[in-house]
Amino acid sequence: MIITSLLDTDLYKFTMMQVVLHQFPGAQVEYRFKCRNAGAPGIGDLAPYVREIREEIRLLCSLQFQDAELAYLRAMRFIKSDFVDFLGLFRLNEKYVSVTALPSGEIEVVIEGPWLHTILFEIPVLAIINEVYFRNTQKLADVMEGRKRLDTKIGQLKANGLAELKIADYGTRRRFGKAWHEEVLRTLSARLGTGPNGQFAGTSNVLFAMKLGLTPLGTMAHEYLQACQALGPRLRDSQVFAFESWAKEYRGDLGIALSDVYGMSAFLRDFDMYFCKLFDGARHDSGDPFQWGERMLAHYAKNRVDPKTKTLIFSDGLTIPRTVELYSQFKGRCQLAFGIGTNLTNDLGYEPLQIVIKMVRCNGQPVAKLSDTPSKNMCDDEKYLAYLRQVFDIAAPG
Repeated sequence: MIITSLLDTDLYKFTMMQVVLHQFPGAQVEYRFKCRNAGAPGIGDLAPYVREIREEIRLLCSLQFQDAELAYLRAMRFIKSDFVDFLGLFRLNEKYVSVTALPSGEIEVVIEGPWLHTILFEIPVLAIINEVYFRNTQKLADVMEGRKRLDTKIGQLKANGLAELKIADYGTRRRFGKAWHEEVLRTLSARLGTGPNGQFAGTSNVLFAMKLGLTPLGTMAHEYLQACQALGPRLRDSQVFAFESWAKEYRGDLGIALSDVYGMSAFLRDFDMYFCKLFDGARHDSGDPFQWGERMLAHYAKNRVDPKTKTLIFSDGLTIPRTVELYSQFKGRCQLAFGIGTNLTNDLGYEPLQIVIKMVRCNGQPVAKLSDTPSKNMCDDEKYLAYLRQVFDIAAPG
């Protein structure tokens, strides 16, 4: 059994789910799976493992939150008691998920149902697909190679002049396996140190945060802003509606805004002086991170906000060398945070799966992300994508 706790997911699933419970309890959604490296020779052929994936999902749906897990969530200052009471009754329902083998060797995964009852599927289902794939294709995993690579990363982080550089683990969804994930976290905690003077800031994984005494990290994901395309008053105001609804829920807590659902230019148009002051910072997840950081700092200055009081979070396909480059460019000019995913939790010498599960519909209408990295776009309705570009004044990719 791969997933043995419903806490084995990212914190932002719970922070978003609380907003759904309080503000959008009737929303109906659809998510779809995509393997971005499907078609590469010998990589991403998941069809042979459909039965195994289905069985693991069935076991996932047998889980309930334990009292100690609920107590851990209840102790978080931004989690409200009625939400924890709801989680005490909560179970995932298998009827909302279908997994089908396709003739191409790929698989189709569709998650469809009430947002409140489907939001917790994404991360564990991706972790299941990854672990099933790798335990079948790499029956004797080269853990020694993984440890050697991790040792190199730690050495790079402990170089002179980097004592203030902190990293966090964002790697649950694409991890090689749960046991390796835990080993990576234990190693990083022990070697980099935690707390104010350590270089390991924490993890997005709530279970391991609880188990290992780490700081759980996360705020919002793309699906939240995408859903607001269907839930807000009008499409052009959906990004503003999403940020205002978030602020209404958290009253200044969890103040990191995600900037790449409509691209950076559209984000900056909506992220006015009010939001610059209200939110603690922003997170980068597509496009050139150096350009993004410079644009964010200039935007704060233009809106008479001291960038040194704000946090820029980088989380798009980071490696340690790229993280060090970004740190060198922006240190001292703002507060910095770095979330590293696949390169921490799935770097044992094998090609990792580039798999995602994205929301494609909410309340029966298409929703989409218009990324600064076009390959990250995911929408099955070209007419809607064109309309979205028009509404947000975004040029189509050349």
